[in-house]
Amino acid sequence: MITILDEKQIAEKAIPLHIIDKQIDNFINGFPFIQLVRPASKGDGILSFEKEAQSFYQSYFRSVIPNLKVVKFVPASGAASRMFKHLFEYKEMLLQSKSKISEPLIDPGFATAPYFLTKLSKIAFYKTLCALLKRNELDLEKIFTDQTVSELLDFILNENGLNYANLPKALILFHDYPGGARTAAEEHLVEAANYTKDKYGKARIHFTISPEHLEKFTDLFSKVKTKYEKEFKVNFDISYSVQKPSTDVLAVDENNEPFRNQDGSLLFRPGGHGALIQNLNEIDADLVFIKNIDNIVPDHLKDQTYRYKELIGGYLLWIKDKIFTFLREAENGSIPRNDLMEMLLFAKERLMLSFPEKFNLYSENEKLTFLVSRISRPIRVCGMVRNEGEPGGGPFWVAGRENEQSLQIVESSQVNLLDEDQNKIWRSATYFNPVDLVCSYSDHHGRKYDLSRFVDEKTGFISIKSSGGKNLKAQELPGLWNGSMAGWLTLFIEVPIITFNPVKTVNDLLRKEHLAG
Repeated sequence: MITILDEKQIAEKAIPLHIIDKQIDNFINGFPFIQLVRPASKGDGILSFEKEAQSFYQSYFRSVIPNLKVVKFVPASGAASRMFKHLFEYKEMLLQSKSKISEPLIDPGFATAPYFLTKLSKIAFYKTLCALLKRNELDLEKIFTDQTVSELLDFILNENGLNYANLPKALILFHDYPGGARTAAEEHLVEAANYTKDKYGKARIHFTISPEHLEKFTDLFSKVKTKYEKEFKVNFDISYSVQKPSTDVLAVDENNEPFRNQDGSLLFRPGGHGALIQNLNEIDADLVFIKNIDNIVPDHLKDQTYRYKELIGGYLLWIKDKIFTFLREAENGSIPRNDLMEMLLFAKERLMLSFPEKFNLYSENEKLTFLVSRISRPIRVCGMVRNEGEPGGGPFWVAGRENEQSLQIVESSQVNLLDEDQNKIWRSATYFNPVDLVCSYSDHHGRKYDLSRFVDEKTGFISIKSSGGKNLKAQELPGLWNGSMAGWLTLFIEVPIITFNPVKTVNDLLRKEHLAG
């Protein structure tokens, strides 16, 4: 199936041939479904802290963080085109019907293009749009009365205007302020200034981007970086990385043979956000916060965001300190029986670890060895919000080997929803994953773990796509916060819904949470 020319193409991507064989094998055999045991819930896998405990961990965070290297990690390569899908569809409908803008603005609901158009003056990029129209000798009011809306939408979506349909979400103006509107990327910069700053005044933020957008990112920050540094009394360290070609996945046809382009070359597709575990693996930091690019709020709502970042960060640091103390004692051979029993209790109650049925038959040395192996891992603490119907993954107890169970973030594609029992467990979940987590992946000697060791390779998924009018099978790597972190120590903390304000469509920017306070 693989020719000498193919091997050259594969080598240029730095993909080992055995990985190609493994990818093809996954297409042939598929991925096994994950086995849900029950949803994680408050008191059963999800921690919920009263004010006093919250204050303790928040204070702990603030006391420790100045001496640590903290990075805010923001996946920001996603295109904004889906944000504007309904505007494209509306524009096409108008072009076909040749309707005037005054005719179709009967408002059928929040999620529609007419709603967006009637509320356009509230959107953060309204002033920029008006200035652009003026430069082109067009008047917005006149457009609304005399011209078709398709021309207005064209100035929002395409290259002759704002070009928003071709930009990443990070570069879209999200929020308006008296001093000017901010892009999503700028809002993350403001967040980083407030909870990643060390004692030297440095705040670090890392964006994963598409290479074609690097110049636009650097242009933006060259214009605004100094302004924010003065405003927040901070020095920003802004870095970027792109998804590695070595994480691309071979596509196959419906017979599981390599899919080929018209020129005969192999077709590779990006491996999904799970590929970013390699980018994360190269971040040198004591603590890394991960948050999606579109989950951001204006300044008047940021305080709660900061408080809960301090909570999940403080809890991780406190937990890590306890683990490291134990590991140092174990390494020195100074673990009294009572201390071992105390640590086992800590592992069960605080780290949510379960043990195989035969564990009670182990000797004390075997118990110690087993426990050390289980806690010598990267740690993540994930904020979880109440499920209010958002599509996406959530926290579950998942079955493992020898009746062990672990806490995992699970997506619907990982679950056999045709199985009545599994479907019932899936539907009974009461919490949702907003992608709001903090990570630490160095051991008690300060050495970084190799994160590829903790990936569950059996948690990818396969979908049907097309290229050149032909169907193909595409494969995504285990998701960044799903299978790619399956082997981590995982803890869930309840956070309020106000911390979750994603922008899936441009209309979401018209919700009260995204409008000026």
